[in-house]
Amino acid sequence: MFRQAVLPLSLAASLLALAACGSSDNSSSPPATPAVTPQASLQDALPTATPIKHLVVIFGENVSFDHYFGHYPVAANPSGEPMFNAAANTPAVNGLTPALINNNPNATNPLNAALTPPANVGPFRLDRAQANTSDQNHGYTAEQQAYDNGLADAFPKFTGKGTTNGAGAFGTAGQVMGYFDGNTVTAMWNYAQHFALNDNAYTDTYGPSTPGAIEVISGQTDGVVLPAAEASLIPPTGPLPTVALGTLARDTEGGLTLIGDGDPTGDVCSSSTTVGFSATNKNIGTLLSAANITWGGFMGGFNLLTVNPNGSTGCNRSHFSSVLNSSPGDYTQHHNWFQYYPSTANPTHARPSSIQAIGFSTEADGQTPDPANHEYDTDDFFAAVEQGNFPSVSYLKAPAFEDAHPGNSDPLDEQAFVTQVINFLQQQPDWNSTAVIVTYDDSDGWYDHRFATPTSSSFDSLDDQLNGTGTCTASGVPQPGGVNGGPVNGRCGPGTRIPFLVISPWAKTNFVDDTPISQASVVRFIEDNWLQSQRIGQGSFDATAGSIMSMFDFSGSTGKAPTLFLDSDTGTPLAAPPANSANITPD
Repeated sequence: MFRQAVLPLSLAASLLALAACGSSDNSSSPPATPAVTPQASLQDALPTATPIKHLVVIFGENVSFDHYFGHYPVAANPSGEPMFNAAANTPAVNGLTPALINNNPNATNPLNAALTPPANVGPFRLDRAQANTSDQNHGYTAEQQAYDNGLADAFPKFTGKGTTNGAGAFGTAGQVMGYFDGNTVTAMWNYAQHFALNDNAYTDTYGPSTPGAIEVISGQTDGVVLPAAEASLIPPTGPLPTVALGTLARDTEGGLTLIGDGDPTGDVCSSSTTVGFSATNKNIGTLLSAANITWGGFMGGFNLLTVNPNGSTGCNRSHFSSVLNSSPGDYTQHHNWFQYYPSTANPTHARPSSIQAIGFSTEADGQTPDPANHEYDTDDFFAAVEQGNFPSVSYLKAPAFEDAHPGNSDPLDEQAFVTQVINFLQQQPDWNSTAVIVTYDDSDGWYDHRFATPTSSSFDSLDDQLNGTGTCTASGVPQPGGVNGGPVNGRCGPGTRIPFLVISPWAKTNFVDDTPISQASVVRFIEDNWLQSQRIGQGSFDATAGSIMSMFDFSGSTGKAPTLFLDSDTGTPLAAPPANSANITPD
């Protein structure tokens, strides 16, 4: 097997290209920010509520908690596969109990038995050789139907899809019940073993990638604005036309809420059908820019000037994956968080004026707006950090073949990207003030047994189906507010459970947190740490999202969690740091 390339270019080539383009929570309150030394970087000099000066969010694709961690910490450990043996004191998660595996409600639901072929199955282990799976149905409505008013018994019927020519349940809609263990998602289990894992984290609403990408930067999916040609297809009242079904919902205030995938308006790589948000809609980047705090959204494939080793370039850059035996395109438009907002968009994929400008709103003169407007390639993240320009807040999206999304990626390719990012960061001078969050945009519809009772309701007559036609609610639960203040539809949640890891010297070690959190908890942490708990407003879930602070231990003057370097192929611990974790080195 060959290790998949994490970066389209080696770090050296990237630099040249950029230059050429001109348990219980017993932690105490965080210590006060230490005195700034003359050598401190701009980011390190900023006052923060915790010792964290650099946050890196690795935002993966389409994984439910049970799909990756349902059997944690017990792996099958078959011969010839990477081994995982948990430490004796490893805490349990709210995962797949023997009762759920052997007597699962999906195995007895007649709706699943009636499928062709029948898919009335319980959870089953997916082997490392089965890493390449089908993409499941993960629509806003389908996920609600799968949860069936909390019974969680209709996943094969509503979200299940099988891998073509697969055997057994792997080849039926019952594949949706499959889970990996520590012999496949080995790196993720090792990070959980040595740092902090939350087993009570959810998407803010039901639905696929784009709403999740928006929630993790804004906590709010209301206020959609369509291009004139598309807006003309939407009548002012009444049912939405077919072209909008599954993507938009009427919000009851005369506006629209995003519930599905759509490319960002204006992006030169977007399809003809696009969506965006109004100029007044805010995200965490808007707040950080106003406070002169450096930040960036780093997307795999965003630099259209790069020529990949296979000769691909522009919007069609791609990488070959030996696991998939195909070459997915690097850049996925509808995953690009900040491209949907006029305040943070870079529609032409303009390049930053310099490496030192990465993360900043302006060029070196402090006056001229930087062309990139905080939107970069993942190559640029490595280049900037290597040069000592480590933004305070960085959102990373891997090239598509490494983003974990079934159909264009897989756990093994994802592992290569995540480990190389974290191996690289652990060798930087600023590691002791860094935290990495690894989490996901949606569950892909994969089975997860843990149902979250709605805390925000929605009553769209077509799209909401959790507990009856036109309803996604719980007793007494109101609709959330929209950008204009009134209650809106299309924001029913929490949605589905997803993995959430914190990797940092300040993370608690071998710790499982059960605090209820969501994607908007990332926004809340940034606000609490850098912005004196300023909130976005506009109905954002940042105001009500749970805090991730219990995943840290800030009780001492230095972090306690030791570094952990992992092999990018196997996900197992290395005896020593890799020589240069930012470069491509085929094995």
